[in-house]
This record gives sequence, C-alpha cells and structure tokens, in this order.
Amino acid sequence: MEEKKRCDWAGGHPEYVAYHDGEWGRPVHDDARLFEMLTLECMQAGLSWITVLRKREAFREAFDGFDPRKVALYDEKKIQALMEDKGIIRNRLKIESAVNNARMFLEVAERHGSFDEMIWAYAGGTPVAGRWESVRDIPATTPLSDRISKDLKRMGFRFVGSTVVYSFMQAVGMVNDHVEGCFVCEELAEGGHRLSAPRG
Repeated sequence: MEEKKRCDWAGGHPEYVAYHDGEWGRPVHDDARLFEMLTLECMQAGLSWITVLRKREAFREAFDGFDPRKVALYDEKKIQALMEDKGIIRNRLKIESAVNNARMFLEVAERHGSFDEMIWAYAGGTPVAGRWESVRDIPATTPLSDRISKDLKRMGFRFVGSTVVYSFMQAVGMVNDHVEGCFVCEELAEGGHRLSAPRG
C-alpha cells in the first residue's frame, strides 16, 4: 500500500501525524474548539508545537475543557493552582492571558453572535488556499494576520502577535497551508474541508 504523502513537518512524531491528518488546516466553526486552539497557540509562543500537543489533554482537564465561560471566571486562587500543575505549561503571563482572552472571547461572541462569525469574516467565510510547493515557502505572518492581530489587541486580547494569529489561522483552517501533493491539501481542495475534525 502506497504511503500517503504529507507535509514534511508531519514526520517524526505520531502526534504530529495525527494532528496533521485530522486537524491542521481543516476549517473549524465551533466556538469551543476555536477558543481551545487560540489558547493553545498562545501557550505555544516560544516553544515547539509538539510540546503543546503532548500536554493537550492535561490542558483540557486543567482549563475545564476550554469552556470560555468557565475560564473567564478564574480568580487568583485558580491561577495559582494552574501554576502548580506540572501537566501544563506553567507560565503566569500566558495563563493570565488565557483568562483575559476568555473574557474578551465572550464579549466578541456577544457582539457578533459567535466568535466564529467575527473571525471567519476576515477570510470571507472561505479558507484561503496557500498553494505552496514546500514548507519552506510558507510564511510566518501575512498582511491578513497582521490586521487580525492588530484588531484582536485593540479588542483587549493578549499574546496575539501576528505569528501566533497566523498559526491559529492555519490550525483552524482559515488558511490551507498544506503543500501541493499532500493528501490533505487534495482533500480540502475537493471540498472535504466542510467537515471539522473531531475532538481528540
């Protein structure tokens, strides 16, 4: 049986393969998932993504399944408890930002009907196709991620620099940066992108 062709970065770790095949670049329109990915991308800043993937289940448990309504209520006692949780990334600024961002997330959802409505409007509701020949061609930021980053900061979000925002856009399928020839790139081009990947 012929091996599926994947983006080069997906090799080496089973976690990367599963994430690449089932999630990365597949459009997400569920607010709970969007908050999870925004939080994880903020947590990843300055670290490798594999570190975050391996701690993902611990994060889900520690952050009440990434329910923004619950995270928004975290107080100093809860933040301190998270700082003592060895299963997650224990960075006070990032944890405090997650709590702050949950509050901002809820405000956006209240104003726009959902965070999904607001964030996907930047892409016109349709994924932007990267059409890259190699992972080396994929940018770290784009003018669109610059714009979204600026707007999110103005709304009160933290840890949302353009690089973090672009990684988030890739993760939730606002952009399809799977390289040409990758089987997922072909699936998304054929319309498989309409289905969000399952949790897990």
